[in-house]
Amino acid sequence: MSTTFLADPPRFLFFTGKGGVGKTSLACATALQLAERGSQVLLVSTDPASNIGQVFDLQIGDHITAVPSVPGLSALEIDPEQAAAAYRERIVGPVRGLLPERELASITEQLSGSCTTEIASFDEFTGLLTDQALARRFDHILFDTAPTGHTIRLLQLPASWTEYLTAGKGDASCLGPLSGLDRQRATYAAAVAALTDPTLTRMVLVARPQSSALAEVARTAAELRAIGIDSGQVVLNGVLPARAGDEPLATAIRQREEAAMAAMPNALAQVPTDVVSLKATNMVGVPALRSLLDEDAAEPVGAPGPESLPPAPTVATTGAPLRALVDAIEQDGHGLVLCMGKGGVGKTTIAAAIAVALAERGHQALLTTTDPAAHVVETLAGSVDQLEVSRIDPVEATQRYREQVLATKGKGLDDAGRAVLAEDLRSPCTEEVAVFQQFSKVVHESRQRFVIVDTAPTGHTLLLLDAAGAYHREVARQLGEAGNYTTPLMRLQDPSQTKVVLVTLAEPTPVAEAEELQADLLRAGIQPWAWVVNNSLAAAGPTSAFLRQRAQNERGPIARVVGQSNLVAVVPLLAREPVGEAALSALTR
Repeated sequence: MSTTFLADPPRFLFFTGKGGVGKTSLACATALQLAERGSQVLLVSTDPASNIGQVFDLQIGDHITAVPSVPGLSALEIDPEQAAAAYRERIVGPVRGLLPERELASITEQLSGSCTTEIASFDEFTGLLTDQALARRFDHILFDTAPTGHTIRLLQLPASWTEYLTAGKGDASCLGPLSGLDRQRATYAAAVAALTDPTLTRMVLVARPQSSALAEVARTAAELRAIGIDSGQVVLNGVLPARAGDEPLATAIRQREEAAMAAMPNALAQVPTDVVSLKATNMVGVPALRSLLDEDAAEPVGAPGPESLPPAPTVATTGAPLRALVDAIEQDGHGLVLCMGKGGVGKTTIAAAIAVALAERGHQALLTTTDPAAHVVETLAGSVDQLEVSRIDPVEATQRYREQVLATKGKGLDDAGRAVLAEDLRSPCTEEVAVFQQFSKVVHESRQRFVIVDTAPTGHTLLLLDAAGAYHREVARQLGEAGNYTTPLMRLQDPSQTKVVLVTLAEPTPVAEAEELQADLLRAGIQPWAWVVNNSLAAAGPTSAFLRQRAQNERGPIARVVGQSNLVAVVPLLAREPVGEAALSALTR
C-alpha cells in the first residue's frame, strides 16, 4: 500500500474531511506509525465526536496524556463546546453587572452559533502551533479535524475591522465571534503563517471513493488554495478490497467506487493520492490501527455478521422502510419537511424519495434545496407530475444581499468604510444570511402544499437557523407580546407545520454528529420528528464473510439511533444508487 502522505512528514499534519470518512482512524494510525519510527508524537482532536480515547482504550481529556501502549505517543482532546463556553465567558464576563440582563442574554445568544465554536476551537489549538516548549518536546503534532477554510478566512479579515465596528459603522455578519481576538492578533498571525507554510504543515484531505465525497474534497482543496494553504495530499479511505468477494452487492459497490475514482475532479487529479483499503473490523486498538496502513499486518478477527438488526420501534428495516414516514407526513395534507444532517449521508436521496412519493399520491409538492452542491436534479433525473423542483442558489442570493447591504448600510460610508464593509460581506456567514431570506419564502409556501427541503450540511443549516432565531427575536421586540405575528422560527418549532427528519449513516461519527444536531435543534425549540439511517449494509443482507463482518459493526450505531426516537427508518445500501422516479419510488412502496 502506498502512503505518500507519510513521506518526509512535516511538523504538523492536519486530517480534514466530512464526518464518517475515517479521519480519526487515519490520524490515529499515522500517529502510531510515526511513534513506532521513533518520533515523539502528539495527537490532538478538535472533533466534537472525538473517540481517540476509545481507539486506544484510554481516558483522554483536555490535558496532554501519554498513551502507555504506544511509547512516544501522547494525545489531547479539545472539547469544542467547552472551548466555546470559555470563549463566551471571556467576552461576556468583563461586562456582566455593567449591562442589563436582557442585553447580556442577547450577546450570549449571538455567541452561540457555529462561528463561535470554530473560532474558539482555533483559539485552543493556536497555542499548539506556536508553543516553543511543545516544539522541543514533540517532533510531530497531528490534528484530527483541521480548521475550516471558513475559520481561517475570518482570521484573515482586515485589522481595521475592530475600529470599523467600534465607530458604529455597521453590524457585520460574522465579526461578533472575533470580538475577543484583537489582543492576540500577532499570535493568530503566526498560527496562520504556520498553516500556510508547506515545510511546516501538510493538509491531508480524507474522502471515501464516492462521487459526492470527492466533489466535496475538491471544493475543500480549492477553498484552502484560495487562502494560501496547499492541500498537500488526498487519501481515499475505505476502498472495497478484492477479498470482499464477488457477490452481487460487493461487485456493484466495487464498480461504483471505480467509476467515482475514474471521474475524480481535475482539481484533485493533480494532487498526490493514496488509497487505503476498507477493513472488516472497527479501527479500535493498536493491532487494528497497525493493519490500516500496513496490508501485511494481521487484522484482528471479529465475530460473524448479524442475521438481523435491532428492531426499530415503528419502521421496518426491509421492504419500503420510508413508507411509514410518508404515510404520517401525508395525513396533514400540507406542511414543511426538513431533511437535515451532515454532508454525504444521503439527505438528497431521502428528500427526493419523500417528495416523489407524495406527488405520486396526488399531492402538490415542492422539492427544494439549500445545499450548495445541489444534487436534487441529478437524483430525480427527470420530471415528476405534481412535483415542482427548485433551488435556492447561494451564489445568486449572496450577490443580491451584498448589493442590498452596500446600497443601504454602505451608503453613508467613505471609501475606506465601504471597503471594510465589502470585505466582511465576503465572509461565508454572509451567504447564510442571504440564503435565509430565500428560505423564509419556502417556509411560507408550506401552508398550501408539501414543501420538502434538502438542507445544506449541518454547520450551514445551524447558521441558517440562528438567522431564523435572530429574526424571530427582532419581530417579537418590535411587536411585543400582544402582537399578532408568525415568524419562520415559530413555524419550524410547530410540529403540526414542520417535520424534521435527521439523516445519518450506521457509523459512530455520523450518528454522534446527528445527536449534536438534535441537541442544537432542541436548544432552538425544534423537536426532530424522525430519524433515517441511510445506506445500511446490515439491512442489505450481505452474504460474504467480509461484508457480514462490516455489517456487524453497524449494530451499535443503529441501536443508538433507535434509542433517540420512536420513528426510525433504516434504508439498505442498494446495488444501484436510487436515481430517477422509479428507483426513488421503490424506497417508499
